Amino acid sequence: MLSSFRRLCAAGIAVTLSLPALASAQELRIGMKAAIDSADPHLLFTPSRDVQLHVWEPLVVQDAQVKPTPGLALSWRPLDDTTWEFTLREDARFHDGSPLTAEDVVFSIRRAQTIEGVRTYRAYIRDIASVEAAGPHKVLIHTSAPSPLLPNNLSTFGIVSARAAQGATAEDFNGGRAAIGTGPYRWGHWTPGQDVTLERNDDYRAGKQPWSRVTFRFLGNDSARVAALLSGDVDVVDAVPAGLYDRVRNNDGKTKLETATSLFALNLTLDTRAQTNFVTGADGKPLAENPLAKREVRQALSHAINRTAIAERAMEGGAVPAGQYMPPGFLGHVPGVQPASYDPALSRRLLSQAGYPQGFGLTLHCLNDRFYGDSKTCQAMGQMFTAIGIRTTVDAMPSAIFFRRALTGANGQPEFSASMSIFGSAAGLPDNAFTSLVQSYDPARGRGTSNLGRYSNPELDALIDKAAATFDPAERQAVLERATRIVFEQDLATIPVFYLKGAWGLRQGLAMEPRGDQYTLATSIRPAN
Repeated sequence: MLSSFRRLCAAGIAVTLSLPALASAQELRIGMKAAIDSADPHLLFTPSRDVQLHVWEPLVVQDAQVKPTPGLALSWRPLDDTTWEFTLREDARFHDGSPLTAEDVVFSIRRAQTIEGVRTYRAYIRDIASVEAAGPHKVLIHTSAPSPLLPNNLSTFGIVSARAAQGATAEDFNGGRAAIGTGPYRWGHWTPGQDVTLERNDDYRAGKQPWSRVTFRFLGNDSARVAALLSGDVDVVDAVPAGLYDRVRNNDGKTKLETATSLFALNLTLDTRAQTNFVTGADGKPLAENPLAKREVRQALSHAINRTAIAERAMEGGAVPAGQYMPPGFLGHVPGVQPASYDPALSRRLLSQAGYPQGFGLTLHCLNDRFYGDSKTCQAMGQMFTAIGIRTTVDAMPSAIFFRRALTGANGQPEFSASMSIFGSAAGLPDNAFTSLVQSYDPARGRGTSNLGRYSNPELDALIDKAAATFDPAERQAVLERATRIVFEQDLATIPVFYLKGAWGLRQGLAMEPRGDQYTLATSIRPAN
């Protein structure tokens, strides 16, 4: 009997000791590099979207490889070339208890199309001519032209309550009055520049999340953010720089590192116009013609890049060599298109074939505040170009200066001869990269808006437009493959260098699914057991 009593006491003590651990397990604290700037889900800012996706759900949800899956829309289908039908869930309810209806979707799309702001989702839904409710749970969307990628583009913004958001101001969203979504979490409290707290939606249709509360703390300094994880002040941190990987891994087993290849690719853009600003001859004087306009010269530069060394050394393991816009596993990736081989001898032969056996002088412009290792990568590439006879000067600068000069620095035209920058599609589509980076510059049509080299190929333009209007997935992939081979094998319109890795630090006892868009979603984080 005494033995039984002791066993019961021991069990009671064990239960008592487990209670604090259980309580703390109900809260998830995430250290986030970038602070949000709005609660409004129709204003585009990537860090804000990271948080907003917990509260406001889109019609179409992106999985970890940014592929479209059912969200508030259970299904969708094209009725003809310019009409889409979306069938909504009947079990989705807003946080105030009201059901999701087609009218909420119509209101949300119209609001996303017309909202004022510097950064909006209008570019993603510019094809939508009109939208109408065809019943309580059916929406018809009419487009101005065939738009087979509309479901992908509708994954970018959340659906709001028409009742709550009608006439709502930014303060109404930020303060919570209009912050009514259908997601697994409710908007809690936001202290700008410090943190935002979300509360669990216990009535969520898919059941309760394991975390009763999620707090995002904004910790912009990389070392401070990682230190907060190591000390136990937060449970998860995002954007771990490669230089701090080992600190997360080697913390007496208390923390661990998760990484995944992201869809954010670093590309080298070369000016293909007849004249360019930052190329000189052996005597330091401007050249009569632009050598970068020659395909052999662009090939020489590509083969001069040791992508593996850059990924492992300059980026300290925080990158993966790239040979095209989309990494393996993502929509539009072409398996046969590989990164160019590192071959300095071939580079020198190509320069001779192009008429530059002695090389020339070049200034390489880069960012120094965009991602960990950006300046080191730029310096490494400058040294590699110099090694093949292209004497390279590196000029790295802050993003605000870089993009102004890169886009409209010289009389409203791109200024740089050679520049490096990151591109990633919010919709997870290669089309966005093609349209923005290499389609012929045509601002009236929204084409080539970031085509800094002013490259132009009518055949490629036609393929990009064809892919955008092709509904059959297999046919569309074949068109994209041809476009990919023109850009990276035939013309080398831009030169891919690497894909950034997403990296997260977690305390032991947690498991997560890393995402290619680098978002940190509490819904992807679970107790390991």
